Amino acid sequence: MIDTCRTKYPLLLIHGVGHRDSERFRYWGRIPETLETNGATIYYGQQDGWASIEYNAGMLKDRLSQILMETNCKKVNIIAHSKGGLDARCMISTMGMANRVASLTTIGSPHHGCKTMTPLLRLPTAAFRATARVVNLIFWLLGDTEPNFFYTCRQFSTAYMQAFNKRTPDAADVYYQSYAAVMKNSFSDWLLLWPNVFVSLVEGENDGLVTPKSAAWANFRGVLRSQASRGISHADLIDLRHRTVAISSDNGEFSDIREFYVDLVAELKAMGF
Repeated sequence: MIDTCRTKYPLLLIHGVGHRDSERFRYWGRIPETLETNGATIYYGQQDGWASIEYNAGMLKDRLSQILMETNCKKVNIIAHSKGGLDARCMISTMGMANRVASLTTIGSPHHGCKTMTPLLRLPTAAFRATARVVNLIFWLLGDTEPNFFYTCRQFSTAYMQAFNKRTPDAADVYYQSYAAVMKNSFSDWLLLWPNVFVSLVEGENDGLVTPKSAAWANFRGVLRSQASRGISHADLIDLRHRTVAISSDNGEFSDIREFYVDLVAELKAMGF
C-alpha cells in the first residue's frame, strides 16, 4: 500500500448541510477510497443533516470521543465541507475538544455567512415554516435526531455568523486552513444553476452557494478553479457526481479533485499531523 496519506492522526470527514453519511449515498464520492488507497485512515462525522451548528457540534464531540477510544489516538485531523466546517469549529472552541484536534481544513465553508440569505429570510414566515416542517419530517425519517431547518437557515446569515465568529475563537494549538472554489458560469453545474445566479447578483463569484470571501478563514489557501470552461462547484468539491475535472489553484495544478485531496493530506502528513 502507498503511504502518501498515512498521517500520524486519522482523518475525520465532516459533511455539510442537507446530507447524511450513508453507505448507499456517498457524500464524498470517490475521495475516501482514493485516500485510503494512499494509506489514510478515515472516519465520518455522522452528525445530523439539518440540525443547528451547536447541536451538531455536540454530536461531533461524542463521535470524536468514540473514535479516539477505538483507535487509542490522541487527536484527529478534520476535513470539513460547507456547514460541517462551522460544526467542527463550534465543537473545537466551545466544547473542550481543542486538545483532541490536530488540524481543521474547511472546504467551501460559509464562515462569514451569506448575504443572499437576507432577502430569503424576509419571505413570509408562514411559508418558511411550512417548508421547514416538510424538510424536518424527511430528515427525521432519514435518521436526524433534531432537524431544525427554520433555525439552521437563519444561522447562514451574515449577522449570525459575525456573532458566531466572535464567540468561537480559533484554538491556539489547532492548525486551521481553508479553501474556496468558483464556478465560471451558472451553467457549470445544473444542480446549482439558480443559486449561483442569485449569489452572483448579490455577492459576486461563488461555487454555487459560497463565495471565496465567506469561505476564507485563518490560513486561507486560495480558490480552486477549473482549467476547463465549467469551473468548480460546491458539489465538485466533494466529488458528488464522480466527474473528473482538472483543477488549478494557488498551490498547483491537479488532474482531478481526488488528486487535490491526496496532496492536501500528504501536506498534513509532512507537517507532522
